[in-house]
Amino acid sequence: MATSVKKKIVVCGGNGFLGSRICKSAVSRGWDVTSISRSGEPVWSSVTSSADAPPWSSSVSWQKADILKPASYKPMLKDAEAVVHSMGILLEADYKGVLTGKESIWGGLSRAFSATKGGSQNPLERKEGEELVPQEEDGQLTYELMNRDTAITLAQEAVAQKVPSFVFISAAAGTPILPKRYITTKRDAESTIASSFPKMRSIFIRPGFLYDSSRSFTIPIAFFGGAGYVVNSAIGGRLTWLAGAAVEKPLKADLVAEAVVEAIADDSVKGVITTERIESLANTAWRKGML
Repeated sequence: MATSVKKKIVVCGGNGFLGSRICKSAVSRGWDVTSISRSGEPVWSSVTSSADAPPWSSSVSWQKADILKPASYKPMLKDAEAVVHSMGILLEADYKGVLTGKESIWGGLSRAFSATKGGSQNPLERKEGEELVPQEEDGQLTYELMNRDTAITLAQEAVAQKVPSFVFISAAAGTPILPKRYITTKRDAESTIASSFPKMRSIFIRPGFLYDSSRSFTIPIAFFGGAGYVVNSAIGGRLTWLAGAAVEKPLKADLVAEAVVEAIADDSVKGVITTERIESLANTAWRKGML
């Protein structure tokens, strides 16, 4: 009697808030799941409501690798059916420094909101095995580096390993309180991946704000974001150009994770996936789980 082969997925950033939930959802389907991050297994208190590892976590291979060093993760992509990039950053060091008082307000914000910053060398022109080298003088992990160049490089390595599907966790939009480069670098990654690797099925997930009760501070943000979404919808979306993701419908992190896994499972899904489609995919996954 023939045995079915488990679907293998690799989640780069699998120990994060959303990435760990993607791992959980994939495990629930019986898939072979590998998480790649610098620290390996999550600090569970930072991504769930408990400091203890949940039972499903023992089914994940928690691997350590450096996203800037493709050679450190390349072997883990072998035989994968999908690779997920969930390693972008929301705030750069300059912005964080202002919020924590380590940077002057003027100096930190002027650098954070600068029109451009260095990423790495052109990822598409890398030699085999070449590491990504931060181009900022202080080696800062910029939006250009983390949101754009690491995603392009990971997709490139996935193609080299003949991985058929690639998922990039993007975003619905920017917000007035974040540098414009936060969203433009994500859009640059999407367009470059789609045009440079046309034979690979690329899926670009664009959620708004993600919340979960395990991160209590996300609940009031989601409440006000939901109110903004209702108002914006009532006036025909006229606030979108100004507020961006601040008036996009907030989504529960588990719902987005379910949608990501369902998108991987459904070979017809590709391209940009916005809020409405995210919810539809999650509903499909929920109905399958009830059967």
